[in-house]
Amino acid sequence: MQHRRVLVLAALAAAALPAVAHHGWSSFDQNEPLYLEGQLTSVRWTNPHAEAALEVSKQVALPADLRARKMPPQQQSVDGAAIVARVQVPPAAEGRWELEFAPLPRMQAWGVPPLKVGDRIEVIGYTGVAGKPKLMRVEYLIVNGTAYGLRSSPAR
Repeated sequence: MQHRRVLVLAALAAAALPAVAHHGWSSFDQNEPLYLEGQLTSVRWTNPHAEAALEVSKQVALPADLRARKMPPQQQSVDGAAIVARVQVPPAAEGRWELEFAPLPRMQAWGVPPLKVGDRIEVIGYTGVAGKPKLMRVEYLIVNGTAYGLRSSPAR
């Protein structure tokens, strides 16, 4: 009987805690792809998806060759050329950005090396989550000139 009371109290206490909801990726505005580059100041390489903080300088600009770069094919149909053709640097890009990447199994399928604090990366992705103007879901990650698509696994 005592064991049952403990379980009931524990369940009630857990129900009273605020829920931490994962917002999913559908809340990001995929009509306005954005480009950022900078240095990672923190990295969380765990599930449900990898995350990082990126420090972006006020000099960030689209690379002259960006629109000529080919984005890698993915299993899911993604028009990389159309995304790159529309990409812009966001207004007020300078500062710290939160980045959300794909789940680790997908990152591993692409062969993405684990990112580390201090790495310089480029990203193309989407914002639009209410109350989080500097949160980006990364569509393409570019590390040392190699682009990785993060919506699905690599096309084989």
